[in-house]
Amino acid sequence: MSEIRAIRGMNDILPDATPAWQLLERTVAQLLDTYGYGEIRLPLVEKTALFSRSIGEVTDIVEKEMYSFEDRNGDSLSLRPEGTAGCVRAAIQHNLLGVPRRLWYAGPMFRYERPQKGRQRQFHQMGVEAFGIATPDIDAELILLCARLWRQLGIAGDVQLELNSIGSAAARQAYRQALVEYLSGHVDALDEDSRRRLDSNPLRILDSKHPATRELLGAAPSLQDYLDAESAEDFARLCGLLDAAGVAYTVNRRLVRGLDYYNKTVFEWVTTSLGAQGTVCAGGRYDGLVQQLGGKPTPAIGFAMGMERLVLLLQAAGACAQASAPEVYVLALGAAAEQAARVASEQLRDAAPALKITQHAGGGSFKSQMKKADKSGARVAIIFGEDEVAANSATLKPLRAGQDAGQRTVALQELPSALQALLP
Repeated sequence: MSEIRAIRGMNDILPDATPAWQLLERTVAQLLDTYGYGEIRLPLVEKTALFSRSIGEVTDIVEKEMYSFEDRNGDSLSLRPEGTAGCVRAAIQHNLLGVPRRLWYAGPMFRYERPQKGRQRQFHQMGVEAFGIATPDIDAELILLCARLWRQLGIAGDVQLELNSIGSAAARQAYRQALVEYLSGHVDALDEDSRRRLDSNPLRILDSKHPATRELLGAAPSLQDYLDAESAEDFARLCGLLDAAGVAYTVNRRLVRGLDYYNKTVFEWVTTSLGAQGTVCAGGRYDGLVQQLGGKPTPAIGFAMGMERLVLLLQAAGACAQASAPEVYVLALGAAAEQAARVASEQLRDAAPALKITQHAGGGSFKSQMKKADKSGARVAIIFGEDEVAANSATLKPLRAGQDAGQRTVALQELPSALQALLP
């Protein structure tokens, strides 16, 4: 029988890696709480129409990358490829948008892509959405929040901010026509993906990494020449707010986002430390999406962070430790000792809730149990045998070099204070 393995691009996260994930999750959750963002937990599966209506039917995600299937009722469902559409759907469905609302969510997303470093078919995002505020001060808040997060994680020097404004829907339509007209005269110079996008999603050609296409784009019409006055004014205000706050950024006039719902401000935090997968956080405004999905007109902005890529940065920066060893390893010889050891371990947990205790299980000789205690990395072993049970005591044995105290036996009521002296 062949070995059953994980699906390609859907990876296990093992105990040696989870401390980095926990650090990231904990830091983000705490920071968002201080900024007044409330957590929302969303389904992994939504109706396919939600994504085709919001992301856009001619985007790569909807055309090629979604995991979609029919349920037993014949409805087309999809594993979520991103979080914004589901968050907007939930906000409309549960009437959350009568007042400005700040929300965040986290969890796995699914896209059928070619797996590579920092990009998997099941990947994880933490997303932030702000509804009901039309002015660029909320744009600045989200960017400042990100900048603070990078500082708290110790990776501020590894990421850089890129900004752009893609204007209103009308401005983009006018620019789209000009761009298509220009590129149609140079079709032979375009790469295959760009030729395919020319009719369906031409703005995505601006993201092309193909050298010949990028050279061709150097003489293409500029989106800034078509930018509406309101978008230009809002972008200038945003840049002013960031300048005042001391946040460094680069205005990237080729920056567009791959989803149809964006307008006005778009931004990306990028890194050169992860090879081709340089974007670790990205987002922008989507002022028309709530109405597009059946809600009342509501301005909105959000971003999503790629957790796999941020974990890679954390690991490269040495900002997180491996899974920590227990401080205490409790072992016992004989049935009565096992019972006494179990009771004593639970009492220790009551007395010192933060103490990391591993209770030996599975029996074995004293020698084999001591080997496991040493291998666990624990600093102290607590030994229960017949003598200790009879005397209502326990033996403490330091396991690491540099611990001055030798092995000694203490009464059970003195165990918490004796351990505290050994483990300051």
